[in-house]
Order: sequence, then C-alpha cells, then structure tokens
Amino acid sequence: MKTNKILTSISLIMLIGYFSSCSHSKDPKIVELPPVAATIGQTAGSNLGKYVTASGKIEAENSAMISTRMMGFVTAIQVKTGQHVSKGQLLARISNTDLQAKKAQTEAGIAQAQAGYNSARKDYERFETLFAQKSASQKELDDMSTHLEMAKAGLEAAKQMRNEVMAQFSYSNITAPFSGVVTGTFMKEGDMSNPGMPIISMEGASKLQAVVMVSESEILNIKNNMKADVLIKSLEKTIKGKVAEMSSSAQNTGGQYIVKIDLEIPGNILSGMFVQAVFPVERTAATTGNSNMPLIPKEALIEEGQLKGVYVLNDQNIALLRWIRLGKTYGNDVEVLSGLSANERYVLHADSKLFNGVKIKVK
Repeated sequence: MKTNKILTSISLIMLIGYFSSCSHSKDPKIVELPPVAATIGQTAGSNLGKYVTASGKIEAENSAMISTRMMGFVTAIQVKTGQHVSKGQLLARISNTDLQAKKAQTEAGIAQAQAGYNSARKDYERFETLFAQKSASQKELDDMSTHLEMAKAGLEAAKQMRNEVMAQFSYSNITAPFSGVVTGTFMKEGDMSNPGMPIISMEGASKLQAVVMVSESEILNIKNNMKADVLIKSLEKTIKGKVAEMSSSAQNTGGQYIVKIDLEIPGNILSGMFVQAVFPVERTAATTGNSNMPLIPKEALIEEGQLKGVYVLNDQNIALLRWIRLGKTYGNDVEVLSGLSANERYVLHADSKLFNGVKIKVK
C-alpha cells in the first residue's frame, strides 16, 4: 500500500512538472496598440503668463448659412464641401413647378387687364369727343374717366403680381452671396426645403480673423488697432495681428468679451484652428497671481471627481496622465499652479480615448 501511494505521488509530481514546463515553453505575445492621433499644445515660458492672453479660433470674416424663402423639393446641389465658388455662382436649385403655373396665370391676368384698359381708354376718348361736341354730359365723361383709371390700376396690379412671382424665381435658384469656400451642404437632391432651413454654408476665403474671448478683468486693457501675437497651436506658429473689432457687451457670452484680430500674413492656416492671442499689456496684480505660472486651455483638462489632470508627452510621444493644481481662469485658459512647467507638451484633444502609456501620433 505504501509503495502504491509513493508511486501515485511521484506520478502527480511528474504531471505537474510537465504542465509547468509546457506553460513556460511559449513566450507570451505582447500586443502593441496603434497610436492615437491628437493635437498637441505646449506651455509657454514665463512671458506668456506675464501678458494678457486670450484663446479662441480662426474664423472667416464673411460667413453665411444659405437658405431659401420658399418650400419645395431640392432638384440639384451644384457644389461640394471644400469647393471654391464665385459671387453669383449657382449653388442649388429648388423645384419651381408651382411658380411656373403662377407665372402663366399672371401673364393671362396681364393680358386680360391690358384688354380692359385698352377698351376703357377708347371709350374715354370717344366720350371726350362727344363732350366737346355737346353730345355727352359732364357726368358721362366723368364716369368714363373713372372707368379708365380703374382699368389702369387693374393693369398695374397685374404687372406687380408678375414681378412678385418673378422675384420668387430667384429663391428657387440659390446663388453665392460672395466669393469663398463651401464649408457644408445640409441637403441632397429630393429633400424638402423649408423657409429658413439651411441648405449650404459658406465662408469667404479672402480674409481670416482670430476671434478670441477676453475676460472682464482684462478687456479694458485692450484697445482697437492694438498689436497682438497670435499663436496657431496646431502649427506652433506665431502670426502678427491687429485688433479690428471689440464687443462692448458680454451678456450673451458668459462674461467673456469677443475680440477680433486681423492677421497681417495669414499663411497656410484654416478656419477653425485653435489660437492663443498675446496682447502687449502686462497683467496687473489684480488680474494675475503669479506671472511665471503656465496657462493651458480648459479643453485639455481631464477631470475625475475633484481631481484635475492633463496628459503630458515625453520624448517618445508617450502620453502620461499628470494631476495638476489649478489657479485663476483667464478667458478660455486656466493657470497651472503646480504639475506643469514651461515648454512642456500636452494633449489638447485626441481622436479617441486616452490612457496612460498610449503612443501619440501628432496631428
């Protein structure tokens, strides 16, 4: 019995050793995840925190959401998103079958009113001759005059009705109000258009502006025609600009004032790019706590409960979540009291979800 137990124990030990050796015979496979495309920002040096700054976007000076004043089926969309168009170029067509019928009715109405006017004019001329010959009374001549004026008014009303119908034809042929680029098409052939419903959006390609939001504590320091440095975050490029417009009310913008900056040499930039404008005005003690503290946009923050963090990049473009302590808010930017230093790179926004250790592909 003892011999059998010993043999059984030896067999179990051998089986365990066999399976253990099998489990370690194959190396585990390491799965590499594809990099995540992201837009990268970089904290500036101490001078940025020293001066008044504001964040915003590049926008076209001219932009329009093009719609129609009539209801009908869209019969053609003549342009595509990204296409350059000239002022007056046909963009879309709306079915105008009902307008064709109204036009025919107005033409018939004009012909009828013209015939009535011609008849009334001849009657008046006849009675005018008879009155001169003392063969018609003054009352009869006055009646013919009134009849002629009514016929003339009826003819004018018919012509104005035709003008109204012809004006509606312009709403069935949608044309470009200015030269620019098509930024979006919201309908396709066969869709039903309604008055005021957007069909196509456009932006003028001739002039781009930086539109930034300035806080109420700093807006009084900004003046028209003031010079400004505009940093294009995605291109890491700074462009010179000049303040062109300033809003005098922040009632509809959450306490932020809109400032528009004309760019001297726009270069290869696109509408919608994120920017940060730096104005040559030093912050006062009332508007800044520590001028050496870096600023980052609010959109780069990661929030988990009461914690605030940001994904920073190392030299290998690996994203690492770092918790930070925030200070005061300046427009769309927030001051970082600790956790970030000058000239550090961070993820502004990514195309997919981020996590510690993910490889970043800079856009």
